[in-house]
Amino acid sequence: MTQTECLPLVIGPVDRRNGLSRENEQANTHNELAEYRPAPGRVKTPPAPARRAATPTHAPATPRTHSVTHRIVTSEPPEPAGSSLTRSKMRAMSFGQGGPYGPGGGHGPGGSQPPTPDWAALADDTARRGRRRKLLFIGGGVLATAAIGAIVATAVISSGDKGKSSDNSAGRLPAPQDLPSESSTPEPTFSDVAPPAPPKPLDILSSAKRDKAPLSAATLFPDEKAVGNGHTYTKGATAATSACATAAQGRLGPALTNNGCRSLFRATYSKDGVAVTVGIAVFDTKAAAERAKEQAGPNVASLAGGGVPVFCRQADCRASANAIGRYAYFTIAGYTSGADVTTADTKALQAGRDIADYAFRRILERGNQQASAAATATD
Repeated sequence: MTQTECLPLVIGPVDRRNGLSRENEQANTHNELAEYRPAPGRVKTPPAPARRAATPTHAPATPRTHSVTHRIVTSEPPEPAGSSLTRSKMRAMSFGQGGPYGPGGGHGPGGSQPPTPDWAALADDTARRGRRRKLLFIGGGVLATAAIGAIVATAVISSGDKGKSSDNSAGRLPAPQDLPSESSTPEPTFSDVAPPAPPKPLDILSSAKRDKAPLSAATLFPDEKAVGNGHTYTKGATAATSACATAAQGRLGPALTNNGCRSLFRATYSKDGVAVTVGIAVFDTKAAAERAKEQAGPNVASLAGGGVPVFCRQADCRASANAIGRYAYFTIAGYTSGADVTTADTKALQAGRDIADYAFRRILERGNQQASAAATATD
């Protein structure tokens, strides 16, 4: 005969809002009495204890174990065949408290249940750690406050020391009676009127009233060598006349006379068989010089002498006309051999440009010298 005992099921806490959980409902189905067919051998069970009422208890909140089994111990010979069925009792199962297959079941080592955690001790340890953390926060705040106070106190003391130093410096100043008396020498005074700006060279060269420097062939052509655009030429003869038309050819004569030419200064320069005569005509105004330049035709008469033969009297030559301030300057360039200058020729053309550049710089230098002298006189 096989007789087992059904003990009350121990379930976990009940959710009062939703009732018993699904696991508890399933577990209750195994608490009812059932009939089992005898095993093929005799089963010896321990004496049946007094039956206890199935009262639900609340176990500590531990992880639940959803495994169910029956523990059967075989210790006697099997019953003879044909024995009748017996009503058996099922042993109570517990979820999370060492069921048959759990840590406290019959298949565990020794069949012993694990120790239940000490929840009170765990709660005390958690509270103790919280108090320690709070104390650390409070201690850190106190230290930070003390550090800030020390910094502020140091700054206040430093500012106080600076104030005392300035007071001591003021105390070391001499008394009013010890200070030197004011000097009886009058201080210099300065005029509020700004000095006039120095004259510009071009302004001087444009007016006969301001252009007062000595004017001659020697002052306009002082050098024995003329350098223009990097090329050097040798000076020949020079000439000056107040009858400007007598030293001109073609329409240049009437242009000089009609615009009031005061003087005409000429000089000849030569290099490598090319000769250039430059003539500088002087007028009273800048406008008169501009008109003469525009009206000029075949140009200033070439000037022979100083080792330069007659040139550009019967042959074709290169001519140019320019003006700066009240001065108009003209050039005529050709070959000393009497050969014509063609349109494709560059040698005579370059020589005429070089000497025209030299004449321009000589006139401008005249204006610069007078402007510097005027500025020095003003100072």
